[in-house]
Amino acid sequence: MQSRSIAVLGPLVLVLASGAAWAQASSAEETCPLKTGSPIPAVTLVRPDGKPLELRAEVARKPTLLIFYRGGWCPFCNLHLSRLRDVVPQLEKRGVQVIAISPDRPEALKKALDKGPLNYQLASDHSAAAMKAFGLAWRADDATIGRLQGHGIDIEAASGEKHRLLPVPAAYLVGTDGLVRFSYANPNYKVRVSPEVLVSAAETMLDEKPAK
Repeated sequence: MQSRSIAVLGPLVLVLASGAAWAQASSAEETCPLKTGSPIPAVTLVRPDGKPLELRAEVARKPTLLIFYRGGWCPFCNLHLSRLRDVVPQLEKRGVQVIAISPDRPEALKKALDKGPLNYQLASDHSAAAMKAFGLAWRADDATIGRLQGHGIDIEAASGEKHRLLPVPAAYLVGTDGLVRFSYANPNYKVRVSPEVLVSAAETMLDEKPAK
């Protein structure tokens, strides 16, 4: 059975020889998300306790659902993660782990965990290395920064960095071979892939036989 992919793609800024799209777009609509069938890039995230998380090594342990979200300040992200929590047990029964990735500082993620345990992992991409490597990064302009600040949101304080980069919200199902089996990215941050679709995609991925 063929892998399914739902992705919104824009012009590619730069493609490395490895095939990873290292993009930093000027708007969410201009990003070029990593496609189904591509290997995930070799990037290092940071766990809430400050320890490194080597993404390829972590994914090699078991099939993984990667969720990129804008930050703990985003109500749409929090709603999506809340809904996702309901299907994590179904994913875990199928041997799939879940890692939610945001630009938030590790310290902010730790505070979120202190409020109560989660049934998925949190990882910080405060440097924006992962979102750029996955082709999801776009730089917020002054008007966007102003609108966010009007709502009491400071993305530079959230990440601890000055890059002003945010990810297009995205979901990737990745096999232990490091290949993307399902991808979803939408520049409209109000639109997210449903948890039910992710469970169905996980079932399809696990039913697939590796190519000989």
